[in-house]
This record gives sequence, C-alpha cells and structure tokens, in this order.
Amino acid sequence: MSNPARTTTETEHPSPGTGPGQRAGRSWLAALGRLLVRRRVPVLLGVLLAVAAAVPVGGGVAGRLSSGGFTDPAAESTQAETFLADRFGSGVPNLVLLARAPGPVDDPRAAAAGRELTRRLAGQRGVLSAASYWTVPRASAPPLRARDARSALVVLRLGGDEDRVRATALELVPRFTGRQGVLEVSATGSAQVAVEAQEHSEQDLFRAEAYAAPVIALILVFVFGSAVAAGLPLLIGVFSILGTFVVLRVLSGLTLVSVFAINITTALGLGLAIDYSLFIVTRYREELARGLGTAEAVAQSLRTAGRTVLFSALTVALSLSALLVFPLYFLRSFAYAGVAVVALAAFAAVVVLPAVLGVLGPRVDALDVRRLFRRRSRPGAAGRRPGAGPAGRTGRSAGPERAAGTGPGGFWSRLATAVMRRPVLCAAGVVALLVTLGLPFARVSFGLVDDRVLPADAPAHRTAQFVREEFTSRESSALSVVLPAVGGSGERQRVAAYAARLSALPGVSRVDTVTGSYAGGRPVAAASAASAAFTAGGATWLSVVPSVEPYSSAGADLVKRVRADGAPGAVLVGGDAAVLHDTRDTLSDRLPEAALIVGGTTVVLLFLFTGSLLIPVKAVVLNLLSLTATFGAMVYVFQEGHLRALVGDFTVTGLVDITMPVLMFCVAFGLSMDYEVFLLSRIKEAYAETGDNTRAVAAGLERTGRLVSAAAALVAVVMIALATSGITFLKLLGVGLALAVLLDATLVRGVLVPAVMRLAGRANWWAPPPLRRLHRRLGLTDE
Repeated sequence: MSNPARTTTETEHPSPGTGPGQRAGRSWLAALGRLLVRRRVPVLLGVLLAVAAAVPVGGGVAGRLSSGGFTDPAAESTQAETFLADRFGSGVPNLVLLARAPGPVDDPRAAAAGRELTRRLAGQRGVLSAASYWTVPRASAPPLRARDARSALVVLRLGGDEDRVRATALELVPRFTGRQGVLEVSATGSAQVAVEAQEHSEQDLFRAEAYAAPVIALILVFVFGSAVAAGLPLLIGVFSILGTFVVLRVLSGLTLVSVFAINITTALGLGLAIDYSLFIVTRYREELARGLGTAEAVAQSLRTAGRTVLFSALTVALSLSALLVFPLYFLRSFAYAGVAVVALAAFAAVVVLPAVLGVLGPRVDALDVRRLFRRRSRPGAAGRRPGAGPAGRTGRSAGPERAAGTGPGGFWSRLATAVMRRPVLCAAGVVALLVTLGLPFARVSFGLVDDRVLPADAPAHRTAQFVREEFTSRESSALSVVLPAVGGSGERQRVAAYAARLSALPGVSRVDTVTGSYAGGRPVAAASAASAAFTAGGATWLSVVPSVEPYSSAGADLVKRVRADGAPGAVLVGGDAAVLHDTRDTLSDRLPEAALIVGGTTVVLLFLFTGSLLIPVKAVVLNLLSLTATFGAMVYVFQEGHLRALVGDFTVTGLVDITMPVLMFCVAFGLSMDYEVFLLSRIKEAYAETGDNTRAVAAGLERTGRLVSAAAALVAVVMIALATSGITFLKLLGVGLALAVLLDATLVRGVLVPAVMRLAGRANWWAPPPLRRLHRRLGLTDE
C-alpha cells in the first residue's frame, strides 16, 4: 500500500538519489561531468596554460592597488578637501614631521635647521604647503611645540589623489627623516600611515600563508585520509586566487581598488576551495563505493554535490555583492575580490576538479596516510592486505560512508536526535548564549583608520603617539571650514567675527584664517604674510584646530556645532572628525539597501532551492543570531581590549573601525549560507526519500556534520592566519570570521537547525499553492 504523505512529498520535491550502477539521468551537470572526464587532457592543458599566463599578470597586482578608500567621495567633508586642494592648493596636513632637537627648539642652531628643513620641503614636487613651528607667526607657533620645548612639528599638505599622496610620501620621507642638521626627524600623518599600512599588508600576507600552509596541509590529509585527495583543495585554491589577482589587476586600471582586497582573496580562495572540494570529492568517493565507474561517479557527483556548490557559490557571491552599494572603495574592493574568487572557486570545482578526478579515477585515495594509524591501533591489522577494509575490499578501508559520517547511528545523527527530543530547551539555551555573547555590541563606539591601526612599533604609530601625548593641540586633525562664496576684502569683518565665534566653541583650541588667529573668542595673532593663503578667487577657508580627539563623541559633537553655527555664507566642513561623521551617515543610509540585497536574495534563492517558504526565513534569522556573538566579540576584544593574549597584541583605542561591522556582516553571512546550503541539500534529499521530517534532519546532519565541521575548522585556520596581521582591522576581520564560522558550524548547524526544524515539522516544506507552482516552473532541480 502506498504512503500518501510520501507520494505528495516526492511530487512536490523530487530529488531521489540514483541507485547503484544507474546513470545520473538527464541533468546538464551530469552531462558536463561525463564530457569533462572524456576531455580531461585538453581541459587540464588549457587550465595549465591559463595559470601560466596569469602568473606574470596577477603576480604584481599589489603594486597597482591603493591603500585608502575609507571615505565617501560625495560627502561634504570630501567636497571640502577637494575644494581646498583645487582652489587654494592647501588643506588639512596629511604628512607630519616630528623634529627633535638636542636642546630647546628655540636654540639658534635648531631654529636654523628647522627653517631650512621647512624651506626645502616646500620646494619639493607634490607639496602644496609646508609650515613649521619656526615659520609661522609667534602667536600661532606654541601648539606646534611640545610641552618640553625640545620637539616641534613640520606640517605638510601633499597634493593629488590618494595614490599620488602615498607616492609622494614614499619619496620624501626617506630623504627628510633621520638626521637633518641638529634635528632628528620622524614622520607620521595619514600619508605615511598609508605607506606603512600597504607595506605591512604585503608582509602580513606572506606571513599568514607561511603560518597557515603546514597546518592546513596536515588537517587536509587527516580529513581526506589520502595525500592525493588532500592536494585537490590546494589546486582549486591556487587557481581561484591567481585568477582573482588577474581580475583585480584589470579592475585597477578602471577604478580604485584597495590593496587589502588581496588579503580577503587569499582567505576566501583557500576557504571556499576547501569547502567545495571536500563536498564534491566526498560525494565522488561515495559514488565509487556504490559501484559506479569513474565517469558516472563524476557525473553523479556533479549532479548532486556540484549543483549544491554552484548554488552555494551564488548565495555567497550575492551576499558579498551587497558591498557594492557603499561608495567607499575599500568596501567595494572586497566585493570585487569576493565575487571573483567565489566564481572562480566554483568554476574550478565543477570544471577543473572533475577533469582531475577523471585522471585519478580510484587513485584519488592513493597514499592513504590513515592506514598507518589503523595498523597500529587495530588488533591483527598487520595480517591484513594493505588498504583492505573490514570487508576485505582493497582501497575501501576509509570508505566514503565512514569518512562522511553517514554510517547508522553516528555522532551527528545521535546529536540531532537528542536535540529534537527537547527542541525548545535546546533552542532557547543556544539563543540565550548567542544573545549574551552579542550584548557588548550595544556599547560600540565607531572610529576610522588612523596610525593606531599599525603595530605599536611602526614608525608612524610611535611618532603619532608622541605627538598625541606631548602636544597640546591636534594640528593634523584640524577641521577645514570652507566658505566658497565669501572672500572679498569687504567681507573680512564678517569672516573675523565668524572665526572668533568658532574659536569660542567647546573643543576648539584655535582658529586660523585670513584675518589672523583666534582662541577663546578673541584674536590672538594678527594677519601675516602666511594668512594670505586662506583666501583665493573670492573664497575663504578657516582651519579649526580641535582640542579633543577627532574620533570620539566629543569630536562628533564639535562637527555638529561647527556646521550648526551661522556661517556668513554657504559652508563646507571637512577634516577627520567630519569624515567620521559623514561616513557614519553614508553607511547608515546604505545599510538597509545592503541588508535587503543579502536577506532578499537569500530568501528567494533558498525558496528556489527547497520549494519551502519557512526554511529561507529560518536561515536568515539563524544567521543573524550567529552574527550577534561575532559583533559582541568585536567590541569586547578589540574596542575594550579583553583577551588580547589570545589574539595577539594591538593598540586599544576604545573604538571599532566603522566599516568593519558592514564588511563582516556580508562576508560572514555568505560563509554561513555556504554551510546552510550543504546541510539543506542532504536534508532535502533524505526528505524526498523518506517523507519523514525528523529522520531527514537527522540523516542530513549525519551526512554533512563531519564535512561541515572539517570545512569550518579549515576555514577557521585560514581566518586565524589572517588574524596574525599586525594591522588591527585585518586582525579583527580574521578573528571575527573565524568565530562566526565555528559558531555557525557547531551551535547553529548542530543544535539550532535541528531544533527549529523539529518544531516546524512538515511546515518546513510547506508553501502556498501559487508558490508551489512557481517552484515547479522555476525551481532549481537536478535536471
């Protein structure tokens, strides 16, 4: 007698497995697999030629990329800086030299050396303006001198875009630092920070690869069992990473691309290559064990696991593409790199890998290193033939079912069954834990990248820290207040009154403009020859030097007060504090759009994948829950400085870079969906076979639990290698993504998913009739 429930289920969700010895059906992926096996030699030769051609193109990509991209080009603060550079050839200093004298800086020899240094710098190509303690009016000079009167500042404005500014700093700093007469000179400022950040990024990439490679190789050998199979993810990873470097090289000729995209390329390339290879090779081994030949095993693996890989890659790529809605090219660059590396990893997994498997055939299990451990651990193992398993089948001792954890009553099946006995208690406990871990994020304070993103021993960081501690004002963090239509000689009185009013605002140390310098609401220095630089072509600007930290709530309040004060005309306000204020507004405005892209595409794609209305919503909610713990750790560790011994030393600023939550949300969400799709594919397959929701969940978790855990462990190693970086936000990104991946693969996939799916029961697979018909027409099927 037929089972009506099962009949209905199989009609609505047809994905029955192919029996032993059967062909994989009419699936285009199966046909592709057979074709790749037949044409494996020309396919692999073509891949080798492509890689050989890509090496010289992609190998030098780092030198073509930029180290900025943290600001919105359309923001008021950016417009102010652009206007200053175009109209006045000036602006907020972006290169600061600290000059230390053997005695007082007013000593004649020190003063002569300081003036000569400033004069030489002012004449260099790319320098728009140069001023120092020894060249400004005496009334304006004290803030440029340290409290001990033995150090003074030379402040420069370098012209051009971010790349031109960095190139100028790279040329000038080695020539004008070190011993300069009686002065000892060191450099800091945003231009020098950019130079050192790019150098550290490249060094960190090599170090991370050196740390991660042996660990990843050992884990891969253990997980795959075979040294031959363990090399396959590395092959896919090299292909996808090198191909992405070529893509970035091409894009760098069309638009600005951040150098930090290289780091995420390497991390994601290796991580996804491991995920996709592990899933396909495991399925290939299963099909060989069922008695299929090489060509049909490859075809069946692509029809099932290959289809899942393509779908997973699409969801990850769409999550990362949400970064394109933000105008900051630092974030957009991660989208460029992420989408490219995902696409290339998926291509390699369904094209290159099948061709390699066609060459290897059953030899994919060659060099089985686990055989040594089995010989030592099993009584009487020495008397067996090499490679013989319990049934005496050569080469099947580490059979796919055992490797994949699909044997009856395995750990993951028992875990799922135990969770589904008490789903409310288990789900409530995990949700409470994740929410508790995420609570510190309620205390988040945002900032932007400055010198403290570098290691504490970096020259630009050491110099900037000395300036922060020993100088009374922050000359390099001044606000630029531009009056584009106020500059005539008859308007000087209004400008003077405005400058005096601004100088009386809380958090302002001094205001410099065409009519002189002001502090505390009154003039402190008359106009001098240098004051003429504050007016040009009917426009005027004022330099508002703050006495507060620009990346703080006090800095944000100062920007609001300056912008709210009644200016004598149209006004543009720039400077560090204004950049942070504008960047926060930009990200807040675009965040709903990005969230809609990530959430909306996930729901639509998962519906097309499963035919369910509930499962996509459940996936989004659970992924958001797993991210709460990551965001909490971001604040607890990197903002507040706890547990630094576990993640490596860094400078605690009390701030989190404002771009990091956005970046981590898109990347971590995509990686979480990677594992969600792998699990759902097996649950859906089991449900089509049994029509029993509880058994399907247990079977799906059993078939993927070990794979997902192994893949997550490998991806976590890659991300932790990224966390060895000396650049704080890369360290934060590595630690945060490693934590997100591990939590998702354990607590979410192991506990929350079974609990929620058990509570939902058959409703997991329900959809209203119109959507069921839509899924039958447009759904992602095996054919």
